[in-house]
Amino acid sequence: MARPSVEFHPEAIAEARAAYQWYAERDLSAANAFIAELDRAISQVQSAPERWPVHLHGTKRYLFRRFPYGVIYRVTETAIQVLAVAHGRRRPGYWRTRQF
Repeated sequence: MARPSVEFHPEAIAEARAAYQWYAERDLSAANAFIAELDRAISQVQSAPERWPVHLHGTKRYLFRRFPYGVIYRVTETAIQVLAVAHGRRRPGYWRTRQF
């Protein structure tokens, strides 16, 4: 079975870039580890999108192991839609109105 495509909301991309920048200003190796963790998260979600539990507003959430972030996504018939790369302790559900 083919892996579903992954679509990123523009604001999710901006969130990932902002997190990378924040870590890069403090420690480049931490920033690179953040990107590796994001890549791992997307690969895991793409491999088994139904594996992670239901979250808020009909979404699912994959939590990072090493960083206080998660990938908030929705599964459609044709793709996995990443709505947010969200910090786990800031403004829960702020992304709920995002549309593709």
